[in-house]
This record gives sequence, structure tokens and C-alpha cells, in this order.
Amino acid sequence: FCTVYSPDMPSRLPIQDIFAGLVTSIGTAIRYWFHYTLVAFAWLGVVPLTACRIYKCLFTGSVSSLLTLPLDILSTENLVADCLQGCFVVTCTLCAFISLVWLREQIVHGGAPQWLEQNQQQPLNGVGQQNEAQAVVNGGVENAVLDQPANPAAENVVVGENPEIQEEQVDEEEEDNEDEEDNEDEEDAVVEDAADANNGAQDDMNWNALEWDRAAEELTWERMLGLDGSLVFLEHVFWVVSLNTLFILAFAFCPYHIGHFSIVGLGFEEYVQASHFEGLITTIVGYVLLAVTLIVCHGLAALVKFQRSRRLLGVCYIVVKVSLLVVVEIGVFPLICGWWLDICSLEMFDATLKDRELSFQSAPGTTMFLHWLVGMVYVFYFASFILLLREVLRPGVLWFLRNLNDPDFNPVQEMIHLPIYRHLRRFILSVIVFGSIVLLMLWLPIRIIKYLLPNFLPYNVMLYSDAPVSELSLELLLLQVVLPALLEQGHTRQWLKGLVRAWTVTAGYLLDLHSYLLGDQEENENNANQQPNNQHARNNNAIPVVGEGLHAAHQAILQQGGPVGFQPYRRPLKFPLRIFLLIVFMCITLLIASLICLTLPVFAGRWLMSFWTGTAKIHELYTAACGLYVCWLTIRAVTVLVAWMPQGRRVIFQKVKEWSLMIMKTLIVAILLAGVVPLLLGLLFELVIVAPLRVPLDQTPLFYPWQDWALGVLHAKIIAAITLMGPQWWLKTVIEQVGKN
Repeated sequence: FCTVYSPDMPSRLPIQDIFAGLVTSIGTAIRYWFHYTLVAFAWLGVVPLTACRIYKCLFTGSVSSLLTLPLDILSTENLVADCLQGCFVVTCTLCAFISLVWLREQIVHGGAPQWLEQNQQQPLNGVGQQNEAQAVVNGGVENAVLDQPANPAAENVVVGENPEIQEEQVDEEEEDNEDEEDNEDEEDAVVEDAADANNGAQDDMNWNALEWDRAAEELTWERMLGLDGSLVFLEHVFWVVSLNTLFILAFAFCPYHIGHFSIVGLGFEEYVQASHFEGLITTIVGYVLLAVTLIVCHGLAALVKFQRSRRLLGVCYIVVKVSLLVVVEIGVFPLICGWWLDICSLEMFDATLKDRELSFQSAPGTTMFLHWLVGMVYVFYFASFILLLREVLRPGVLWFLRNLNDPDFNPVQEMIHLPIYRHLRRFILSVIVFGSIVLLMLWLPIRIIKYLLPNFLPYNVMLYSDAPVSELSLELLLLQVVLPALLEQGHTRQWLKGLVRAWTVTAGYLLDLHSYLLGDQEENENNANQQPNNQHARNNNAIPVVGEGLHAAHQAILQQGGPVGFQPYRRPLKFPLRIFLLIVFMCITLLIASLICLTLPVFAGRWLMSFWTGTAKIHELYTAACGLYVCWLTIRAVTVLVAWMPQGRRVIFQKVKEWSLMIMKTLIVAILLAGVVPLLLGLLFELVIVAPLRVPLDQTPLFYPWQDWALGVLHAKIIAAITLMGPQWWLKTVIEQVGKN
């Protein structure tokens, strides 16, 4: 290429041109800098600050604070703290807004509950319209079927398996038929509204779709936050501030004050103050009262046939109901489980309720959070175990538990559609089940251990300052290294599944419940072509169960031909007695398993540790972890040996030689990778960051190699994780290579 210049071009660029170019560049840069500063100031300063100050002003509860609000917003006291608090408030309001939009989607797609649509010919989707038309044409029967709430909890019920649920269904159908008679007088009134309501709904839907699409095309994140250089974002800032204020008023201020006045009126004030969570409890009470008020107003609006306001009140009630149910399911239930676990295990740590009360008084927030966390972990592992059971047992045995893996399972739809008393019943049942399992697997074993081995308990978990490793680093290690290592071993899950299967097979053959627990897969495969009556002749001592029956028909309609998830089984004589014996057998097994888990690892760990530390008391986390690893290794070794037994002695010796060599190599690598590298990392961190911050220049820092190593392990894990997440470079390749080798 050869550069061609204009003939009147000077030989070198004039100085003023260079300066002009520089000035325009600097001008652009300054303009951008101002703009971005304004953006940052607006989003990180103005929005959180106004949110926080408005929130504080509303909750001081005096008129003077309202009058001085403009001055309060402009004041410069506690800027950083207020900004952080304001960010939290803004996050909460945005989450509430997104949840509301999402809930609206759920109601639109899943259909509103039957009572909301009852006397209104304006369903939200085509399917609903067809169903309602059919219901009107075919009278009560069809409606009774449609009215059944979609309830995955009772999904797999077999006729004859649970008479109580059938009775309930019969009752519901009778109620539905009565409703149908009541509705007939109202239908005339509805028809008049139907035409304009329907057209309105149609326009509404069309308008929504078009407008939202166009708005979404124009509005990008850059445009919304003001990063594209335009000043449109100031309007968005104004909208966010308004939205914040509206949400604080509607979702915090009103419920709080409703609750506050009712609590003061009922004279429960000192009880609420004693709980240390005054604001939260008051707000929840306010929401409960609000829900009751909405239901009453909804009933009144239905009486005087105000269709629009009736629907609005119904939707508001659904929003309040769903949010309260979420709080109960995710907040209250794990909290109850956590406290119950703590109370049942007090004797294990030689603590009393008084100690727990003192710790709650000194730090209520932390205590509650820790108990909630423990309860959440318990619920999570319980659910995981139920999923494992589902893999082993016949589909339909666990009909009373919700199947979390079911594609049709939608908890939010359940919250929208099922009435409150059903949720309440389910909640109480869950509390009873979870609570009795804790009693069976924690409280009872502890009593038995105390009776049989008086010197074994309590576990030693006191925090001593002269322990060789600080407890913090120990717990970090336990969470980061030990537990994942135990849980990530695919073997552990396989063993557990194998144990469950073995137990089920044994129990099935002892009590003649093999068909009920595991199904007749083998028989079905062999006799796929045989007639049912031949099978009946073969199992002459059993009464075969009638297929899926009425409930399955309902379920099929509800799920539009989805899977029912039930497998027929043959029913032995004295069936209820056998089921009772099965439950007793299960309880005894759980008790023995719990006893073994509570004693064996700690016993083994204490015995092993006594060689190293003598009679000194050690934190029980060490002994339990050590014992668990030893038990795990023993079981692993036994299973491997059993697998190799048939191959003869020479092969086993050959394998042992190979493995010994491998273990030697692994040990050397492990000492380098898990010992030296973390120790050096921890020391480096201590020398470069911790020591200069903590130790004055005229003093000598003390080093604790154990602690440095424990923190080094954590640093090594974090560094490796970040490197593996990042782009491809030599360190990532090396770490991957080490992992593969």
C-alpha cells in the first residue's frame, strides 16, 4: 500500500491542529467523566439515600419528621451507613416488585383459583374458557372434577389405600354441587357483564403484548442506567425513587401500623418486645389481619356483585397469602426444626435451656440465624434422603410426600390454588413428622447412651484457648474439606442406597410386603402377556387392587394426560397390621442406625487420638472427623477385598503391591500439595498481610504453624477455584493436570 495525500497538504501537521484534536478529546473525556459521575451519584447516592431517609421518616411515627423530610434527605450525617442501609431497602423493594410481576405471570399461566373465577365468564386463557363452557353445559359433575385443586401431595393415592382422602374428596364434591346450585341465580347477572368484560380483557392482553415488546426493544441496560451518554436515566431515577416510596408505604408501613395498633389494642405489647424481633412480628401480624380483611371485603363485593373490585380484592388476597406462606415455609419451619434439634441435643453437650436463653439474650439475631441454618440443613438432607427412597421404592408408596423431581410439581401454583386450611394441615403434619424423627434419632439415642455408657457423653465442644488449633480454622476445614470429601464420594450415596434396598427387601420378605414396597417388576416382566385372571389364580391368597380408580381419573383430567405415577401391587391378608409392623421395624432400624452413628466414629476417634495426645481433652470435631474417615476407609477396604476375593490369592497380592506403590506416591504428592504448599501460602499471608496489621514495629510476631496451614488450605482452594473459573493460561493448565494425575 502507498499513502496518497491531497496535493495542498503541508509536509507536517500544524501545531494548532494537534492542539485542537487534543482539546476535543479532553473535552469528550471530561464530558463523559461528568456524566458517569452523575450516573454513579444518582444510582449509588441519591436513590439509596432517599430510600433510607424516607423509610426512617415514615417509621419514626411523628408528624414533625414528615415536615422536616426534605431537610433530612439533604443532611450529611451518617452518609455511608445510610447509603448501605438504603441499598438494602432498594434491593428489598426491587425483589418485591419482581416477585409481584412473577406472581402475576403464575396467575395468568396457571389460571386463577376457582373461587376467583367462580361467577365471572372472563378466564385468563383459552383453556380456562373451554373448561368453564363445558362446566356450564354439563352441570355439576364436570365442575366437581375441575374444582379439585391440583394437589401433587395426594397424587399417587390408590383406591383402598387411604380411605380418609376419598371421604374428603366426596365431601368436596358435595360442596361443589351445592356451589353449583347457588351459582345458577347469579349467572343472569354475570352474562350482562360478560360481553364488555371479555372485550376489555382482550384489548388489555393485546395492548400489553405490543407495548411491552416495543418498550423492551428500546430499553437496554445501558440506556436504563444512563451509561449510553443520554440523560433519559434521570427519569428512571425518579421512577425508582417513587416506586421505592410506594412499596415502603404499601408493603412495610401499612402492615406494620395495622399490626402495631392491633397488638397494642390486645395488650400483647410486652410479649412482642421480649422477642427482640418487634418489627418483624408486628409486620407479620399486620399482614395476617390484612389477609382476613381482604377476604371479608371480597365476600362483601361478591354479595353486592361488584365484579371488578371483587376480582382486585381476590388477587390482593392471593398476593398476601402466597407471601405469608413463603415466609412460613422458608423462615418459620426451618427455625422450628433448628430449635427442636437444639433442645433435643442439649444433654449431648451438657448444656441447659438457661444457657440457650442467655445466648439468645446476648445476640438474638445470630442465635436465630444459626438455628435457622441448622434447621435448613436438616430439611435439605431429609429431602435428599426421601429422593433416594423414591429411587428404591415402588412409585406410589410415598404418595403422602410431595415429589420434588416431578416436572408437574409447582409449589407456587399450590400456594395459589389450595385453601389455607389445607396448607395449615400440611404444615402441622410436617412439624409432627420432622419433630418425631428428631425425637427418635437424637433424643432417644442420647437417653440410651447415657443409661448404657454413663461416661461417654457429653461431647467435648468447649472452646479452649490452649487447643493446638483454633476452633475457627478447624470448622473452616471441616466445612471446606472433610464434609465435601465425604459427600462427594459417589460410593457413600451408593452404599446408602444399597443399604436401603437391602433393608426394604428383607422387610418385604419378612412381612410379605415385597409387592407393596418394591412392586412386581420381575413378575410383570415374566408374565407381560399373561391374562390378569391367571395372575389372580397364582396369587390366590391376595386381593388384587382395582387399577387407578376414580382419583386417577381426576388426576388425569387435572394433569391433562400427564403421568399418574402409580404402580399396582398385590395386597396380602391383614394388610394394616403388616404396615404397622413395618413402621415399628423402621423405627427400630432408625434408632439403631442413629446409636451407631453417634457412638462409633467418636469412640474410634477418641481411641486413635489418645495415642497422640494422651488424656488431654480434644474438641469432638477432631475425634468425630478422624473416626468417620477411619470407618469410611475400613468399609472401603472391605468392599474392595470382597470384590477381589473370587480372583484368587496371587491376583490379590499383585493388586496390594500395586496399591502400596500408588499409596506411597500419593502420600508424597499429598504431603507436598496438601501440606507444604498450604503452609507456605498461609505463612506468606501471615507475613505480608496479618503480621504488619496486628503487630507493632517494636514487637515480635508469633507464628502458629497449625493455624497458618489451615488458613493456607482455604487460600489454596480459593485460588485454585478462581484460576479454574478464569481464562486458559499456564497456571490453569498446571492445576488441571495435577487434578487429572
